[in-house]
Amino acid sequence: MGGSYLGNAGIFIVKTVFGLYLLIVMLRFILQIVRADFYNPVSQFIVKATTPPLKPLRRLIPGIGGVDVASIVLMFAIKMLEIFIVGILIGHFFDIAGLVVRCISDLLDLAVDVFFFSILIQIIISWVNPGAHNPVVSLLHSLNEPILRPARRLLPPMHGFDLSPILAIIALKLMTFLVVYPLRDVARAIDPTFTYLP
Repeated sequence: MGGSYLGNAGIFIVKTVFGLYLLIVMLRFILQIVRADFYNPVSQFIVKATTPPLKPLRRLIPGIGGVDVASIVLMFAIKMLEIFIVGILIGHFFDIAGLVVRCISDLLDLAVDVFFFSILIQIIISWVNPGAHNPVVSLLHSLNEPILRPARRLLPPMHGFDLSPILAIIALKLMTFLVVYPLRDVARAIDPTFTYLP
């Protein structure tokens, strides 16, 4: 009994540590894609936290068409290592093909969550403190605008109310249901032991 508690604690620590660092790398990748202000204090923290592993990786893996491929490889490596360690803790070794599919689904899920929660935070800030100008608000605007702009074209502001964030959030959740969950089912079909992955 005590062993399972210890195992669960270990899984929690592994998923938290790896998850937080993966989030930081994901933010760096997305902020590069949306061309956010890298002189922003929050951006500078993200850059400093992710440069040590990315610097040597970039020597081996160059970018393609402005896309930082090294960041994608690093995200894959972090996620695969996390799943591998969790697998050891729960006593399961996963099939490599299923592991790759599961990594893709988890990274897409994280990307959706980043946009979902950043839009939600931006909405709350606009209600609580409209017109606020600080590094976080500026970064949220840079992050969300590529998604909110097309949503605004489909659903223009009505009588001063901008409902485009709601449309964007619905689209993001649909992506979870239509892309992320089916990919997880594919991973389970390849290797049923993924059912036991927390």
